[in-house]
Amino acid sequence: MASYDLAVIGSGPGGYVAAIRAAQWKLKTVVIEKDPYLGGTCLHVGCIPTKVLLHHAELYEEIQNGKEFGLEVDGCRVNWPAMLERKNRIVNKHARGIEFLFRKNGVERIQGYGRLEGPGRVVVEHNGQQTRLEARFVLVATGSEARALPGVAFSERVLSNREILNLPAIPRSLIVVGGGAVGVEFASIYRSFGTEVTLLEALPRIVPLEDEEISAELERAFRRRGIRVLTRAAVESVTETATGVRIGYRDARGQVQTLEAERALIAIGRRPNTEQLGLETTRVRLERGFVHTNAYMQTDEPGIYAIGDIVAGLPQLAHAASMEGIIAVGHMAGQPVPAFDRRRVPNATYCQPQVASIGLTEAQAREAGYAVRVGKFPFTANSKASILGHHEGFIKVVAEERYGEVLGVHIIGPLATEMIAEAAAALGLEATVDDMMFTIHAHPTLWEAMGDAFNAVRGLAIHI
Repeated sequence: MASYDLAVIGSGPGGYVAAIRAAQWKLKTVVIEKDPYLGGTCLHVGCIPTKVLLHHAELYEEIQNGKEFGLEVDGCRVNWPAMLERKNRIVNKHARGIEFLFRKNGVERIQGYGRLEGPGRVVVEHNGQQTRLEARFVLVATGSEARALPGVAFSERVLSNREILNLPAIPRSLIVVGGGAVGVEFASIYRSFGTEVTLLEALPRIVPLEDEEISAELERAFRRRGIRVLTRAAVESVTETATGVRIGYRDARGQVQTLEAERALIAIGRRPNTEQLGLETTRVRLERGFVHTNAYMQTDEPGIYAIGDIVAGLPQLAHAASMEGIIAVGHMAGQPVPAFDRRRVPNATYCQPQVASIGLTEAQAREAGYAVRVGKFPFTANSKASILGHHEGFIKVVAEERYGEVLGVHIIGPLATEMIAEAAAALGLEATVDDMMFTIHAHPTLWEAMGDAFNAVRGLAIHI
């Protein structure tokens, strides 16, 4: 029986990053992956392919609006097969990149379905064969799958995030069930390509985890783009028809309504992949399929850690999983790593306009008992936004009144998902508004709007 310091089950952005860092810290490491490729959901059917299509959609819209920039473009059309081929080429390139990094760092890999047979013992099943190994530490990083509506199966017309990435053609009409990050991103993609899109959200607002003002601004932007947004819409039935899909829902007034479209995307969240992992042979504690851990990603079973989408109470985000993995293996190796702090995890949604945030919303800060001061700065007053032709949105800073500690930053607008990095550094360093007011931002950049937003907390924004 082969013996290792660490066995990682799953090679997504949590598992593969953790494995490489463990090898860098001289832990003999093996990664167990059921698929023939490395990278998990994020690389193959999640973050990366979705953002490829989003970029294509944004380029297409830019070309359609070329007259504003003095560009006369005739006959521009979408070559959908070529777009899908480029998406696949990018995914395959980075999957090979992970394989290279494994070889470079001496990480072993075993293909198969990994299952615990007790603390420190793992069996791997592949093509009817079993391989057993033992490890001082086991890191469970098995990710999640799209959650379906009760009694509804995914098909060629009723889609999850997997099927919608490889449609044979752009649909004429699409109903998106769920107004979270996945739902609004695909609504944005297909609307850019001319699809008639209706977005259904059961809660009172779309992107419900974001600050309320951000949600309201995104809904206004979507409506201007021609996306029909229906909130407080509880889906009750999904039926395939001869020509597409029929969805029955109860509207905000409690009335039963129906919608029909060529396709429907179900984007109501994700369920953890913790079944058939043998966790019942350990003291690992589960709640609704999610694993309980401490801030160093330790489970209740000594030597077993868990990261990523399967962990209870933590955001299901690739970058969160990566940091959780780094902290977990650092803890195993006796390295000085910090406890994982979910308040320091940025959210990034790549629809058009983009949405990004970190820390507390204004409502959360007030509920937590803080005396709050807020600063806002619109992109309409930013010169680089004018150059780009993207004036929509704003930056909102939530700060503690007495000392000026930055509690949260919320952005909707161009390159929001890039600019949030500055806010992440500010919160990580416990910066104050006054620290950030004297941070010099290059001109002309979108980032200047961040400086004005911090100044706005003190009522000192220059450009409004």
